This record gives sequence, structure tokens and C-alpha cells, in this order.
Amino acid sequence: MIVEYWSFTVESPPMHVHLNQIPQGGTLHLEGEEDAAFVGLEEAGAEAVSPVFYSLDAGLSEGGLFAAGRIGLRVRLTCVSCLESFEKDLEVDPFGLQKELDGRELVDLTPEIREDIHLALPAYPRCDAEGDKTCPARFTQTPADDASQLSGTAAWEALDKLKNKD
Repeated sequence: MIVEYWSFTVESPPMHVHLNQIPQGGTLHLEGEEDAAFVGLEEAGAEAVSPVFYSLDAGLSEGGLFAAGRIGLRVRLTCVSCLESFEKDLEVDPFGLQKELDGRELVDLTPEIREDIHLALPAYPRCDAEGDKTCPARFTQTPADDASQLSGTAAWEALDKLKNKD
């Protein structure tokens, strides 16, 4: 019997800042793309379809490292209504963090970037959330069934008919 466990291993976390590269009293601009495997979107029911892009400014302040900018990637999600997959651009803008220094020259930003991307994922993804398409499973009603078209006392009369009779 073969038991397979889902996990991902990244030998060297991709999002590092070398403290010696930050100019004294200034910031270091970091910009580029990294493979999205470190984000672990599978556990959230999503799939990365692009690398993670980042544009960050990192600096030092009172014993800590700060980084600010934006991060993002394109993901494939499943609509909770029609169960069809669709793609969505996720962007965390502004992205910001403050991290205490522990004496190392290399500071890993991976956990914070991963967390912010996970927090940007929609809790209930819908293919029509952007308003550029109509979900195939969109609930349609006839005017007679539409309670929103009932006005004033007519709405209360319709509710009164639903009351249980003792």
C-alpha cells in the first residue's frame, strides 16, 4: 500500500533580503518573479498559473527590517456556484511588513508573503465576481416568484401565508 502525503519542499526559500545590500539609511529595491510553489495554494483549493511577482522596497529601522510594495500572481479557482474553474489576478497592494532582526545577514520574507497571498484568496470564489461575465449557474426567477418585486403589505401577506397554523 502506498500512502501519499501532500507537502512541498523548497530547498532555499525564494524571498530573501541580504542586509548587507541595503544602503545605510536608505532602501533596497527588489523586483522580479519567483516560482509560486512556495505559496502552497493547493491546500486552499487554488492553483498558481503564473509566478509570484514582487516589487518591494526594503530598509532597516531600529533593529528591524521593513519591506513595502506589492506582490501578486494569477490563480485558478473553482466557482462555488457553477463549479467551473476560472482564473483571477491576485494582488496584495500595499504589501507591508516589519520584522525583528535576529542577527542573521539573510532575512526570509517567504512566510509573510505566503500568508498575505493566502489572505487575498476569496473565501467563496465566484466566476462572476469581477462583473465581466455571468455565472452559468446564476439563479433565475420568474417575476411571480420574485419576492423583491412584492411591495409593502403584499410582501407581508406573502409571508403570512407561510406561517404554520396551529
